[in-house]
Amino acid sequence: MVKAKSVNKNKIVYTVLLLVCVLGFWFFENFYTPDTYSEGSGEVEKTEIPKFFLPSSTTGDIVSHEHFKLSYHEDFEQAEWVSYLLKKEHLTYDDRKRPYFIEDPKVRTKSADWRNYKGSGYDRGHLCPAGDRRFSKQAYNETFYTSNISPQDRAFNAGVWNRLELQIRQWTKKYGTLFVVTGGVLEGGLEEIGEEDVDVPRYYYKIVARGDLDELKLIGFLMSGEESTKALNQFVVPIDDIEKMTGIDFFEKLENEKEAILERDVVIKNWKF
Repeated sequence: MVKAKSVNKNKIVYTVLLLVCVLGFWFFENFYTPDTYSEGSGEVEKTEIPKFFLPSSTTGDIVSHEHFKLSYHEDFEQAEWVSYLLKKEHLTYDDRKRPYFIEDPKVRTKSADWRNYKGSGYDRGHLCPAGDRRFSKQAYNETFYTSNISPQDRAFNAGVWNRLELQIRQWTKKYGTLFVVTGGVLEGGLEEIGEEDVDVPRYYYKIVARGDLDELKLIGFLMSGEESTKALNQFVVPIDDIEKMTGIDFFEKLENEKEAILERDVVIKNWKF
């Protein structure tokens, strides 16, 4: 009789321990968000983006990190845009240890887990490139938040998309500080990957600006998410076209008439390819 009671007691203890383990694992998976990269180290000054460069947000979920900003779109489990400044002094060749991809602790709805990409056949494509943020450990690591990645075809990511990123670095060396805003075109009917249904954009865009309000020069690119050997200038489109596809007002703080002219016209001669 005593032995039976002891067995029953052990069963209860084991059951409780099992439930605690299951609940702990569930809590970890659903609520724990690593905060490894979110605190400024003070090694370099924060990169401030002038307000007149910032786009509108269709979601209102704007996240500010030390060296870039983004607008997160929970329905698509990625940013609708990521914006950042690229300066000459940012273009270093510092050897940085590649960190883990982790969820963004500042996204209130929780950014997608990196495991959604595992076995999907798609790269975890950076929007703000890690290569543009080698100037400090803090800046580099921040680019590995999952809020800063989007599913990209491997050949596209390493090919024409990479060529465009390299071109922007060349422009920074030539012209000085550039403002960049980039993202995938988020729309209905996209392919989805992973348990969280991360959408795979069919098109990607980059918009680059330089100068002050009086002498602002803009250029916009729109690319299908597949490799291409075309010259980069063949992907240049009016920023108006990108706004129509995304629903984002990219320079909403500019005076309306000035904004209309800059976003309507394509002036390739201002940018040496």
